[in-house]
Amino acid sequence: MEINQFFVAGINYKKTDTLTRGKFAINQDQYAAILENAGKKGLNELFIVSTCNRTEIYGVAEDANTLIKLLCNETIGDAATFTELSYTLQGQAAIEHLFSVAAGLDSQILGDYEIVGQMKQAIKFSKEKGFVGAFTERLFNTVLQASKAIKNETALSGGTISVSFAAIQFLKETVADTSNKKIVLIGTGKIGRNTCKNLVDYLETKNITLINRTDEKAKELALELGLQVATHANRAEEINQADIVIVATNADAPVITRQSLLNSSPKILLDLSIPNNIDPSAANLDHITLVNVDDLSKINDKTLEKRRAEVPKAIDIIQLHISEFVEWFAMRRNLTVLKAVKQKLVDMHSCKLYQSSYHTTDSHNIDKASIQKVVNTVAVKMQRQQQPGCYYIEAINDFMTIH
Repeated sequence: MEINQFFVAGINYKKTDTLTRGKFAINQDQYAAILENAGKKGLNELFIVSTCNRTEIYGVAEDANTLIKLLCNETIGDAATFTELSYTLQGQAAIEHLFSVAAGLDSQILGDYEIVGQMKQAIKFSKEKGFVGAFTERLFNTVLQASKAIKNETALSGGTISVSFAAIQFLKETVADTSNKKIVLIGTGKIGRNTCKNLVDYLETKNITLINRTDEKAKELALELGLQVATHANRAEEINQADIVIVATNADAPVITRQSLLNSSPKILLDLSIPNNIDPSAANLDHITLVNVDDLSKINDKTLEKRRAEVPKAIDIIQLHISEFVEWFAMRRNLTVLKAVKQKLVDMHSCKLYQSSYHTTDSHNIDKASIQKVVNTVAVKMQRQQQPGCYYIEAINDFMTIH
């Protein structure tokens, strides 16, 4: 394959709101269906990143439209809308974008560290289904190395650097005293767990009740942090009694409706989900304060300017790792030609006519060393200039000259 066969097509927060992004968000069932259809079309390297900020499909394909159709065949949103709002990148540009996303440079909250965990899950799922090959695996491993280096060597991930932490900042700025407020957190997945731990660490409250669709997962986290737990079946009652409700689920439809809040007490609702898992029209109720991920991204962040100053350092680290990946790819792509060159030289050495014409009387080991020397020379030249046909012929001439 060629690097130009690698594409990304996606939408993110820059041109879409939470409602629109929700139409193209995918769950695991949709992800599995997309991969199954991709296999039928002959694609074998593909993965999808679907978060509150973005939905992006990466893959080795003939063109970006192939990836867009695969994605949109399984989403509520249609391909025409996606194409209108999307960005598509190819080859080196697509690779640079992937590095940028993993580093948090393309996040709604600059330096957001949660995206790396979400990308790991996406790759893991795709790999389990057989859609991560040598190219994708090496690429993503290099992406992870760059992301780790940026985290360790820069201050890009300092301050308010995730949606879950921004939720805590919002509560600290909005609620004078949270110690006497009943908080209900629905959803204990990756985002939910991070949010829960931030609540305990930064709000210093244990007045938190956890609810999850799988009750056992909520119990495990509640036991770990010393919190309360309620069953999923009793969520309506718990929501009704709460002062603050945080939703970090992955449901296809709202788990809290406007109707259910009509006669409730005043509440603050934080929706960290895409698609929206709290009915957006609930914001029209006078006694309800509803905040979503787009709202949280606008919170005044005192560390933002400091983190912006770290962007050039992060870009330099990314470029270094991209160069390493491109070098690996160039060498790997040339393996077929190098093997063919080596085999041709071995065949020539074994040919009685060649031996007779050039009076080769060296030992087998000397000829083996000569062949490898020529192949190594070809490898170096091919790495500098991509002219495999010319070097194939040159290798034969070199070998003949040696003898």
